[in-house]
Amino acid sequence: MATPPYASVAVGRPVRGEFTYAIPDALRGQLLPGQRVLVPFGRGKALGFYLGETDVLPEGAGGRLKAVDRILDVVPALPADLVQLLRFAARHYRYPLGEAIRAALPPGLSGQDDAKEAAAKVTWFAAALPGASPEALKRAPAQAAALSYLLAVGGRAPVDEVAHAIPGARETLKKLREKRLVQLESVAQVATVREGLHQGRHRELTPGQVRAVQALREALDAGGFSPFLLHGVTGSGKTEVYLQAAEHALSRGKGVLILVPEIALTPQLVGRFRSRFGDAVAVLHSALKDRERLRAWQRLRSGELRLAVGVRSALFAPLQGLGLLVVDEEHDPSFKQEEKLRYQARDLAVVRGSQAGATVVLGSATPSLETLENTRRGRYRKLVLDARVDDRPMPEVALVDLRAARPRVPGAAEEAPVLSPPLLQAMGETLARGQQVILFLNRRGHSTFVVCAVCGHSLRCRACDVCLTHHLSSGRVQCHYCGDAHGLPAACPECNGQLLLLGVGTERVEAEVAERFPTARVARLDRDAASSAEKLTELLAAFARRETDILVGTQMVAKGHDFPGVTLVCVVMADSSLSLPDFRSAERTFHLLTQVAGRAGRGRDPGRVLVQTYNPDSEAVSRVLHHDYDGFSAQELQWREGFLYPPYARMVAIRVEGEHPEQTAAVARALGQKMARALPRAAVGVRLLGPAPAPIARIRGKTRWQLLLKAPTHAAMAGPLDAAEALLPELPSAVKVVIDVDPGAML
Repeated sequence: MATPPYASVAVGRPVRGEFTYAIPDALRGQLLPGQRVLVPFGRGKALGFYLGETDVLPEGAGGRLKAVDRILDVVPALPADLVQLLRFAARHYRYPLGEAIRAALPPGLSGQDDAKEAAAKVTWFAAALPGASPEALKRAPAQAAALSYLLAVGGRAPVDEVAHAIPGARETLKKLREKRLVQLESVAQVATVREGLHQGRHRELTPGQVRAVQALREALDAGGFSPFLLHGVTGSGKTEVYLQAAEHALSRGKGVLILVPEIALTPQLVGRFRSRFGDAVAVLHSALKDRERLRAWQRLRSGELRLAVGVRSALFAPLQGLGLLVVDEEHDPSFKQEEKLRYQARDLAVVRGSQAGATVVLGSATPSLETLENTRRGRYRKLVLDARVDDRPMPEVALVDLRAARPRVPGAAEEAPVLSPPLLQAMGETLARGQQVILFLNRRGHSTFVVCAVCGHSLRCRACDVCLTHHLSSGRVQCHYCGDAHGLPAACPECNGQLLLLGVGTERVEAEVAERFPTARVARLDRDAASSAEKLTELLAAFARRETDILVGTQMVAKGHDFPGVTLVCVVMADSSLSLPDFRSAERTFHLLTQVAGRAGRGRDPGRVLVQTYNPDSEAVSRVLHHDYDGFSAQELQWREGFLYPPYARMVAIRVEGEHPEQTAAVARALGQKMARALPRAAVGVRLLGPAPAPIARIRGKTRWQLLLKAPTHAAMAGPLDAAEALLPELPSAVKVVIDVDPGAML
């Protein structure tokens, strides 16, 4: 019979709750919270995470418990503060705790293997020793050549470089080492960024930057939880404020964590931090090799590194003594995880800062309405940067009304040209001055739908309820939800009629630009062109070095980049996201337009922005004309309050997905009935909407239904959500139910 205390363990399986195990005598006194352990589970063994001791036996155990099998870590994989954070996240986002912990760990620590120290990647260098001369090697010409090369490049070079220049040099250098003419040394390397994206310190801080830096320094000196909104117009130098705050935090022995929304931003920001702090920066994102991610994690866990820059998942970096946590571009939807543990990294960053007693900075030129409302309620302190560095003016914005400006070509197999005459004229003038242009369109591919001119049939995905996108470069049509692709038919498969290529994608814009400006150097930046982190960095670096004249891209071009040569930004179609069935569509449109407009005029020359639109009177478009964030947010908040949408309500989406339409609909209705019976009768403002088919009713061959729960607080939704969770084990295995707390998108 097991004797107390017992071990409370979260099992790395999709099961909810904590499990109680006996502690064998051999392991007593060795268990530490956050350690990975191997435990019996079901008919086999499972990865578990030790959470601490408990004296309480589960009901029905009768004192007979399975025992912890063995410990996989000497040093806990997770420090105590991250265990606390993940416990909160699993509870708040209704996700199994063990799976949440497992998802937070890097490769090498998320399995059942014993912990191993990740070997650092090394580069071997050859260095000529003092007094070494090729003159003494007349009878060994290969050795003389290798030594001469070293002396010609300053006496030291990577072995790979020497071997590339002189065949067989690896063995030759070893012989030179034996003659005490050359020294070979290994240097541990960390993931770095390519040349062309590094930038230095601003010459002089603006008054707004001075005030912001001073406020953050005072908060860091005082200690304790201090949340800030840094609201700075594009080009106002928010990054320099982060750098100086980080410098101050590090000088006080505190850890610093900088979060960016996407890998697209990481190279440039890492370049800024590396130029200030050298290689003492851990880089964390999914494009790194497993070994690099594990190595960075371990160096942070040990305290060897105290500064980390990364994307959403870097929120769980094991920094010691966290003092400063920055969320750059906090409004960006990429901070919402859309699978497994569906956390909002911005909100969870505030929780982590609160638990750690750290200073938290949420930075943006277009703050999310949730963050703005928290500032208005006094929860966050607002710091304002209302001017660009070096007194550069904000770019001039003009609208091009496509209802009048876009030409028509009746009877053509494709739509009329995408680029209007005013836009073409502005591009020509900009290129003539030797300046750069960005064209923004948030749609990949060549034509976003293909339709028959005779019967009206559109080519749709066989597994999803969406139109297929035509990609000219591959000659194929592809679904951007499931990835299914096949060749473009020669004629309509229904009636053999002519197919029209309609809708606009970045590939088509690129082709039209190349035709209109044949001597210009054109590049495209989207997920098709930038298929890897290396390719992405190369594209951005080439544009930064002004080796590209025109950059055509999706929202990846709007992600905080600083290109001084860009004086013209053109929004090809401002309306693409306005009509989506999502209450955030206007906010997302305004954010995107403002952010991409901010890429213009960041150098010596003033910037200009042209926005092509069919809806020039919409709030999200017209407010961009005068960079009127305050006016847009006031109008949007008034609308949200009237309809009880966030930030004036909390929301949970319950998504039901299954292979069989009737079975899926029945499960959705059963969930709706169960949740409706559990609605709190006395609570005001608690509403259950649905069940109803999702806006995209089928993806990857599976039928989709949705329920929405709205309430003034999360606590008011506990009853219906508990009822839904209680029903999950009884549901058929062919139907998947996901509970998405604080959903980012409604599609």
